[in-house]
Amino acid sequence: MRNSEEAEGFHGEASNTSMISGASSPYQPTTEPVHSRNVLGGIRCDFEYLKSHFGILKAVEVALALIAFICIETIMLCLPCGGVYFFEFVSCSAFVVTGVLLLVFSLSLHTKVPHVNWSLTDLVNTAASTFFFFLASVVLAALNHKSGAEIAAVVFGFLVTCVYAVNTFLAVKRWRMGDGRSVAVQTSEYMRARTASRGEMEARPDLA
Repeated sequence: MRNSEEAEGFHGEASNTSMISGASSPYQPTTEPVHSRNVLGGIRCDFEYLKSHFGILKAVEVALALIAFICIETIMLCLPCGGVYFFEFVSCSAFVVTGVLLLVFSLSLHTKVPHVNWSLTDLVNTAASTFFFFLASVVLAALNHKSGAEIAAVVFGFLVTCVYAVNTFLAVKRWRMGDGRSVAVQTSEYMRARTASRGEMEARPDLA
């Protein structure tokens, strides 16, 4: 009888000890579900951007650049060919870069990389495309053989130049507004941090 009572007392003490140690242990089981990280989960089509001025201009630029590239590719004979090659390079580069930016903005991929100044990136692309498309169209207009493909390429080149120029104007306005807001935010954050540091210095006792 004594052995059974001692055994029961021992088991009771052991269970109490395990319960106390389990309660005080920092490694407690949790029922919180572990969410898997899905990098592509936030990708969605931004229809508001596609309906905006920038989205419409981007789509028109991509379409006109592609048409201009197709027109220049149909030229079978050229002499000299410098103007044709330059226009071909400009139209292909503008189509690829602007198409990638359209995809990035329409799928909200730019929110995944907030460290990049996307407004400035769009401004640089539109300004460079405006300049090079205008230059390539002028060169092709001066060095063409009056063929239908060359004339069509020149016409679409000037059209896409005008669209890029409008987009550049709007991008400059947007960049200036965004730059002003960022400067104001940085200034307010600096003043807040300076006030907080000054308050800490005043609250800290002087060391004798």
